[in-house]
Amino acid sequence: MAKWQIDQAHSTIGFEVKHMMVSKVKGQFTNYSADVEVDNLEDLTSAQIEITIDTTSINTNNEDRDNHLKSAEFFDTEQFPDIKFKSTSITKDGDDYKVSGDLTIKDVTKPVVFDVEYGGKGTNPWGVEVYGFEAETKIDREEFGLTWNAALETGGVLVGKDIKIKVELELNPAQ
Repeated sequence: MAKWQIDQAHSTIGFEVKHMMVSKVKGQFTNYSADVEVDNLEDLTSAQIEITIDTTSINTNNEDRDNHLKSAEFFDTEQFPDIKFKSTSITKDGDDYKVSGDLTIKDVTKPVVFDVEYGGKGTNPWGVEVYGFEAETKIDREEFGLTWNAALETGGVLVGKDIKIKVELELNPAQ
């Protein structure tokens, strides 16, 4: 199988969560890596995918919030420096895919399914073929030990429990 790598300059691993039950906070992780092995990126069904995300690289454009998210009340980045995903099966869904796998956050591993859209392929200015994919899933953060919250006087909670994970990847051959 051929090995592929993420082009971090053209990729994003992000998330969004409800804030005060009325708006959304969005963020991303700026440091991550992936091992993708597959002979043909136009048919992911035989791919093996592993992604590692550095939890200290969280960025929500608010330093105080980022520091809170890094603390023991959320990701506890000192004790749990990585989030990991490892695919277990991939099925075709029309032109797109369902990528099932194990997601590990704070040493808690749960199965998740990403809906993956194949964006196509192109050749960059240096003659290298690149492939684009968008993936999305939703998790209950409390199932992964991310349980901190605060009740609001008006009812509801400060932070929603459902997290949308959104991934945009550009892959090219591993060097």
